[in-house]
Amino acid sequence: MNTRPSDSLRVKIPLRVSQLIIAVGLVITLSLLYRAYVVFKDDLLLSSQNLGRILARSLITPMLHDDVWKAYEVINTPFGLETKEGALQAAVVLVLDREGRVYVSTQPQDYPMLSEIDSGQPHLVDLSARIEHRPLEDQAVLDGFGFDEIFVLTPIVSDNVLLGTLVMSYSPEIFSRRFIGFAGHAALTTALIIAALIAPAIYWSRRLAEPLVKLSNCMSEIGTRDLEEIECALEIAPSNDELDQLHRQFRLMVAELREKQELEQQMVVAERLAAIGRFTAGIAHEINNPLGGMLTATNTLRTHGQLNPMAEKTVRLIERGLEQIRDTVGALLVEAKHETHPFSPEDLEDLRILVQPEAERNQVNLTWGQQIGHQTELPSTMIRQVMINLLLNAITASPTGGQVSCTSRIADHRLLIEVANTGPQMSDETIAHLFEPFMTGRRDGRGLGLWVTYQIVTELGGTIEVDSGEFDTRFMVVIPLPIEDAA
Repeated sequence: MNTRPSDSLRVKIPLRVSQLIIAVGLVITLSLLYRAYVVFKDDLLLSSQNLGRILARSLITPMLHDDVWKAYEVINTPFGLETKEGALQAAVVLVLDREGRVYVSTQPQDYPMLSEIDSGQPHLVDLSARIEHRPLEDQAVLDGFGFDEIFVLTPIVSDNVLLGTLVMSYSPEIFSRRFIGFAGHAALTTALIIAALIAPAIYWSRRLAEPLVKLSNCMSEIGTRDLEEIECALEIAPSNDELDQLHRQFRLMVAELREKQELEQQMVVAERLAAIGRFTAGIAHEINNPLGGMLTATNTLRTHGQLNPMAEKTVRLIERGLEQIRDTVGALLVEAKHETHPFSPEDLEDLRILVQPEAERNQVNLTWGQQIGHQTELPSTMIRQVMINLLLNAITASPTGGQVSCTSRIADHRLLIEVANTGPQMSDETIAHLFEPFMTGRRDGRGLGLWVTYQIVTELGGTIEVDSGEFDTRFMVVIPLPIEDAA
């Protein structure tokens, strides 16, 4: 399955994590800026209010004595002090009398004595109206609502008598310069933190995405590749987390699919062989009927007929051909017949004696390993036929000086037989058709040995498997014991 780079988790996860880090960084920065704005503004107002109270208290005596110059010195005292750049200092300070006229100011040329504060200053019209219609009893701060500047108003009171009002005006630029400076430092710090976090975040998110991408690729191979070729070993530490559980479930699924595929293949082979068996059995029965009549006829002709030597020779030739056909057809009819005795260790010894000469003629070493210590209720003739067929096929397939081994034992109420031989490895195609008739070409010249073996094992309720490797080929037969033996 082809995935565009932009759709891959290798890109998506690092991208989403980076976006999340940037978003969190921006939110935190904006929160800090808002908090800084509030703190700076509170700082400005608190300082201004404290300064206003001090100046208002210092102006009581000069105003009671109508000492304008003293009042002027009082309001100019803060401006005479050396302050650092960016300090919160008022732009102009006004002292108004009870009628709202200018009593004294730090800028006499702009705000002459006894003039109205809004004369020549249109932006102070709202301030004048505010003072006129709402006499002050305590400090007030005018910010916004039509005011371009920030005004701190402090009443000048002596013995509960209002003498005037102290007005301090602050330009928003003083506040904005401090705020912009802080915002620049905050933005730079946030950018450095985001840059420091994104690199490891991308690394770890790619580490997280890598197993998921690999697992996805493995899953996409199901149905397109042989299940035996699919290997998905993720480099993750066992942690029992979701990813580890997903990995284990995937491996379990592949194992179950492999088992299912093997069972399906076995069922296909079994059905094909069963169909072949039914077909060959039907043909064999149909051939046997006319074959018996022909053999009877040739025997009668040879016994009672007066044949010349040439006819006698011809009849004998026909009779031998018919007998060969009968033997071949008989090999196709595998039926369980009543046995005279059960399979026992003595049968194994007889088998060894029977196949040993064949092994010596082919110069093959025969290894015998039997672990059956008592007789069973299995039919000896059929078990002997199975073992003889497998042994003779193994001897025939082994090269000169090769090795053939035969072991048998009883385990878990089953008879286990294994015949192995050295020799060339068989292909998968050969193994797929190995138990079909006329496919092997073994000792009987008809290729029916393994076919008969398969039919006998199947009839006894057992299984037979083949494993052909680079160095040897093994036939494994498993036959369940009858209930009497199992008990």
